[in-house]
This record gives sequence, structure tokens and C-alpha cells, in this order.
Amino acid sequence: MLTTIAVVLIVLWLLGLVTSNTMGGLIHVLLVIAVIMFLLRVING
Repeated sequence: MLTTIAVVLIVLWLLGLVTSNTMGGLIHVLLVIAVIMFLLRVING
């Protein structure tokens, strides 16, 4: 579940970079949260 969310957020982040979306700051924050959640899941097993 968390992996799916992380992948979706990464795709949205990349789309935001490509389209120069004005909500880029929010997407970057969501990406950081997704990466942290993913790393915690990997570390905890």
C-alpha cells in the first residue's frame, strides 16, 4: 500500500516538473513524505 502511494506521488511529482505546475512546492513536500515512508517500511522490514 505504501509503495503504491510512493510510486503515485513520484509520478505526480515528475508530471509537475514537466508541466511546471504552480503547486510544485506541495508536490515536493509530498514526495519527501513518500520517500520517508518508503524508507521506514524498508528499514522496518
